[in-house]
Amino acid sequence: MRIPRIEYRKILYATDLSEAGRAAFPYAASIARHYDADLTVFHVLKPPEFENYLIGFIDEELWREIKTRDLEEVRNILVSRKRDDAVIKERVEEFCQSALADYEGKPSVVYDVRLSMGDPVTEIVKEARDGNYDLVVIGKHGRGLLEESVMGTTARRVLRRCGQPVMVVPLP
Repeated sequence: MRIPRIEYRKILYATDLSEAGRAAFPYAASIARHYDADLTVFHVLKPPEFENYLIGFIDEELWREIKTRDLEEVRNILVSRKRDDAVIKERVEEFCQSALADYEGKPSVVYDVRLSMGDPVTEIVKEARDGNYDLVVIGKHGRGLLEESVMGTTARRVLRRCGQPVMVVPLP
């Protein structure tokens, strides 16, 4: 039997900026460097809780009207959001650099940072599919058996729903 040659051209590294994510980044960076693949660091921000809370009490049309009532305020929010995204991207980049700081010679790797807002599992699976990634790398939190069986983990849910191969790196 002939073993197929696996090539990775695009790798998606999904992180919540936790310690588990920190442990997974060197794997993603190493694979990307080995295969000379494009590496995307992907971080999902959860939407503000008050918005989720309000949606349950007012209809969607009224919420849309409230959000767009004052055009100038909306512009200011968008400008602020761009600044916030830049700050978050900087934090993600600092996180990635610190994850590699412990390694001798500090291996260099080039990566792109992408941000999204929404449910982490949904957004990671969507990005993996829409971006035509060959591999998804994600860290796994070490939780207790009961908590994991009741709630599930982001990594496990991504593993189940993702159409691409997923490498799950446990927290050491």
